[in-house]
Amino acid sequence: MSPDHNFLFACLDSKPPPTTRKVHIRRLYDVLELCIQRNDFARAKRAWAILVRCKEFRWEEHWTTGLYILNEDKTSTENIPQRIAFIRAMMLRDIDKASLFWYILFPSGSPAAQETMLKELVLLLILSGQYRQALDELELYLPSFPYQDNAILHIYAGLLCLHLAQGQHGLDFVTLISNELIKISDAQVLDSSLLRDAQSHLNQAKSIDTANVVVEAFLQKVCINIIQKRTDENETVGSENESMQIDDSTPRRKRFKISISPM
Repeated sequence: MSPDHNFLFACLDSKPPPTTRKVHIRRLYDVLELCIQRNDFARAKRAWAILVRCKEFRWEEHWTTGLYILNEDKTSTENIPQRIAFIRAMMLRDIDKASLFWYILFPSGSPAAQETMLKELVLLLILSGQYRQALDELELYLPSFPYQDNAILHIYAGLLCLHLAQGQHGLDFVTLISNELIKISDAQVLDSSLLRDAQSHLNQAKSIDTANVVVEAFLQKVCINIIQKRTDENETVGSENESMQIDDSTPRRKRFKISISPM
């Protein structure tokens, strides 16, 4: 075996492969990357399927490549369910092996990689219109390390709460996040609990990233709607009290003239 080998893509182990098996793995990785560059996803999937079965190939470190192959470079939402299932499987794998030893040996199990997976999962759920499921995923992971210190995840949670607070007849999610000056909805139909949750998540994001102007803009939007809702509720209660007031004034009794006939 020749000691010198030229590979197309510099990845995996930077050291020269000492065995014929590792040379073949490196060649197969070149085939994978070359197929991706040529948009030949059928061959890329076959190369990926072989590589993930090789113990030398740490496929957990290349989960983004697997996700890209699943998507096949398409902008439509038809492959979103498969991509969601793939990321959930990766996240559950990291949870099962979430130990310091795993973090040291496999960088994909590091906190940064876990946060990236959750961001990708939430974005895919939003793209498919599954806003409640996206918020449920965030509420599941945000209380724990390392997600609790990620400002972006708290912003996602705040915006999802803000969107869901409108009910079924509110603004589209894209419209909501793209226009800072637009009023969200009629304050009387907003969900107070979700508004408070949105404010809490955005405040948490602001405490983590104090220079984030997006957080400040949406915090102002939430506060304005909370104040408006409280004002409308107070006015409603006041009008109801006025309508329930009872008139205590009693009408004067009429005097009846009684005539007594002589006996």
